[in-house]
Amino acid sequence: MLGTILIVLLILALIGALPNWPHSREWGYYPTGGIGLILLIVLILVLLGRI
Repeated sequence: MLGTILIVLLILALIGALPNWPHSREWGYYPTGGIGLILLIVLILVLLGRI
C-alpha cells in the first residue's frame, strides 16, 4: 500500500517537473531526471518487496 502511494506521488512529481514555463525552460531536464531516478529506485524496491 505504501509503495503504491509513493509511486503515484513520484509520477505526479515527475510530470510536474517537466519544463513547461518560460522561467524553467533554461533548467533543461535535470529536475525530471532526478525525480525519474528516485521513481526508478522506489519502483525496484517495491518490486523486490522491500517497501
